[in-house]
Amino acid sequence: MKVLVTGAGGQLGLEILKKLKYEKIQVIGLNKSEMDVTNIKIVRKLLLKHKPNVVIHTAAYTNVALAEKEPEKAFQVNSEGTKNVAEISELIGAVLCYISTDYVFDGESETAYNESDVPNPKNTYGTSKYKGEKFVQEHCSKYFIVRTSWLYGIHGSNFVEKMIKKAKSEKVIEVVADQFGSPTYTKDLAIFLSELIETDKFGIYHATNYGSCSWYEFACEIFKELKQPVKIKPITSEKYMSGVSRPKNSVLENNAIVVNGFSQLPYWQYALKNYFKCLNISK
Repeated sequence: MKVLVTGAGGQLGLEILKKLKYEKIQVIGLNKSEMDVTNIKIVRKLLLKHKPNVVIHTAAYTNVALAEKEPEKAFQVNSEGTKNVAEISELIGAVLCYISTDYVFDGESETAYNESDVPNPKNTYGTSKYKGEKFVQEHCSKYFIVRTSWLYGIHGSNFVEKMIKKAKSEKVIEVVADQFGSPTYTKDLAIFLSELIETDKFGIYHATNYGSCSWYEFACEIFKELKQPVKIKPITSEKYMSGVSRPKNSVLENNAIVVNGFSQLPYWQYALKNYFKCLNISK
């Protein structure tokens, strides 16, 4: 099997590359400078050149706040870029694994979202990613759509790193306490993806670390693990004033993982412990 990973310079892309190489699977990683997914000619040229059996499409415009100011760019990458990758993947007979997001949901549900719930995104980022999902379903006969949430890992910028950085310069850190989701460690997600693409159990999956929390609770757990006495103040979404509407509840229920016989990703608290262990080793 040969796998091609788009967005290979991102925190998830890098983790997938590491995992597949460890499993001795032939893998090609292409970052933004090597393959601009918004350019159909480049996408066609590179996919025809490498002829992968599987394409894991992680390339995305992920700045949620900035997407509201430049929606054209968000849709160009997340929607049209995904359409390009989907069309050419189908052309060469490759399976497409598209990484999507919890933000395809509006967050109004009182319970966790499962794979059969109808998306209703409330911001530009979520809408652009959902349109990408629809392009995958429209153009691909063999696909995985994997929705995940609150990603962090040893590569790239993420919430954990931001909290640690804030603690160095702020006496009190304000963190939103009324938005709930499932923090997901990229290493655990990469392990699941490496297992998923070896199968023909196509369809939509929710893949997050087990359990859920608020951003405030996540921050508290971060400093608890670090044994760092940091004062964290819970605030409301309204006070945060990010300029973008975000789902209050974006917890994803991982039904398809269980139904199709895969192992659940570890509890999010355990994953966080493992992240810090790996971070120390990498340093």
